[in-house]
Amino acid sequence: MENYTSNPATAANILCVGIGWFPKTPGGLDRYVYELTHQLAASQDRVELCGVGLPETEPNSSINLTNLAEPDIRLWERLWLIRSNFLQRKFAKPDAINLHFALYSFPLLQVLPKGVPVTFSFHGPWALESKQEGSGKLSVFLKHWVEDRVYDRCDRFIVLSKAFGDILHQEYQVPWSKIHVIPGGVDLSRFQFDRSRPEARSQLNWPQNRPILFTARRLVRRVGLDKLLMAIAMIKPQIPDIWLAIAGKGPLQGDLEQQATDLGLNDNVKFLGFLPDEQLPIAYQAADLSVMPSQSLEGFGLAVLESLACGTPSLCTPVGGMPEILEPFSPNLITASTEVTAIAQRLEELLIGKVPMPSREACQEYAAMNFDWQKIAKKVRKVLLA
Repeated sequence: MENYTSNPATAANILCVGIGWFPKTPGGLDRYVYELTHQLAASQDRVELCGVGLPETEPNSSINLTNLAEPDIRLWERLWLIRSNFLQRKFAKPDAINLHFALYSFPLLQVLPKGVPVTFSFHGPWALESKQEGSGKLSVFLKHWVEDRVYDRCDRFIVLSKAFGDILHQEYQVPWSKIHVIPGGVDLSRFQFDRSRPEARSQLNWPQNRPILFTARRLVRRVGLDKLLMAIAMIKPQIPDIWLAIAGKGPLQGDLEQQATDLGLNDNVKFLGFLPDEQLPIAYQAADLSVMPSQSLEGFGLAVLESLACGTPSLCTPVGGMPEILEPFSPNLITASTEVTAIAQRLEELLIGKVPMPSREACQEYAAMNFDWQKIAKKVRKVLLA
């Protein structure tokens, strides 16, 4: 049983160290840090966010921003600047420190204020992810070494799913007594069910009378978009007008576009590239179903929550933390395996109505009840200040 000694009614000084600045660098980790810090500041805490490539100030923001370095300089120089610029900060001693990325936390280990509890928010195994994307042995070894050094300095950990708690425990030997499972949250003021499907499609100039799938992913191997394209090709004879919109950029874009052409899917797949953040909720609402075909290391799956909050069911593979979101709500939205045949089978069953999809209202209500950022931030704050 945890013994929380902090007074939740007292405003605290909370120092967060992230990576980049979410509006400029889209991605799950940066979005999480952005949302969390804003929620903490909204509850009267004094929040300082340190990172790389941060703006000097943000209009109308109650967060103090400290840019430690620019992202486009050489790595060794970036790490040196992170340490030296951190030492020049002129803020009050924090009551809690929250680290989010091992590489940018590493230069600060010796200079973090003493006697302040340090919580690491574990968003994924950096070394393992690099290995899966084809990094060399030395690179993977060094990343794992950096992670080990950083985690040794931390008092406690937050993971977004039990699946990633297992990885943190098994791969990095962190005892479960230090690990707190708190899911990610969704900003219900942004991701909401406020348009009809035809309205959303009209706004994006998407087809009106076709079954539409949507996925927002970084185009890398582990997210499984190659498997999704093969699954679309498998069910195209039964659902010839199926249409998949893929938002995101990444190193595999050219390969995936070529694969779609080779599979005869040029009329069934649209690569949107980078989708502006304000269009994301509209895209979810325009789709009949969003899809997360991840093959490995999907710690949580914020996109699943965003889709549900917009009233759109989300189909996922049984990978990482995604089933932990959907199992209590609708197990039908989890494929039997990560294989192409399993993805194709469940897609077809859902689209033809053989397996029922939850209503838009039920999706929105489930997300609001369980994953509202305001509630999630309070749980995180309790651990940070323990």
